[in-house]
Amino acid sequence: MRANIVLTLTGTDRIGMVEFVTGILLPHGGNVENSRMARLGGEFAMLMLVSFPAENQEALQRDLESLVTQGYKVTVSLTRTVSGGIYPGWLPFQIEVRGADHEGIIHEVARYLSERGIHIEFMETGVTWAPISGAPLFTMTAQVAVPPTVGIGWEDALHNLGELLMVEIRVTSPDTRPH
Repeated sequence: MRANIVLTLTGTDRIGMVEFVTGILLPHGGNVENSRMARLGGEFAMLMLVSFPAENQEALQRDLESLVTQGYKVTVSLTRTVSGGIYPGWLPFQIEVRGADHEGIIHEVARYLSERGIHIEFMETGVTWAPISGAPLFTMTAQVAVPPTVGIGWEDALHNLGELLMVEIRVTSPDTRPH
């Protein structure tokens, strides 16, 4: 039987960190099912869903805790296997936000979604600089699950929120995305 953990690691960035951590997982039969990794302000952040043979849990946990002695912050959370059916009947959408960066964009969009019971499955944000002006430009991509109880019109209201925030918000469903 296989078990799953969510592994988070943060600490000083260095070349070879991904190889090093995955090298700890392999001898225990660990397989990275899903992951997000990024350099954030000089720190390295890793978030992984790892599956492994359940009988290897203690040894894997012990080896991962050795990263703490090397100065990394590590958390390991045992989780259950979840397939795509956690929200039966809910509809998937992708939301893209683009515009001039300013405080509160993420908060306002997240509040709008939360108030309607829309679940954020994945979100990635970033700031880049405009080529000519050097002004900070905000980008956000989110994959959400919309419950069947949310009526039509939520997308239009989200576009209106974008106008108030002075950003462009685009919503697409799997049926309307280009192939």
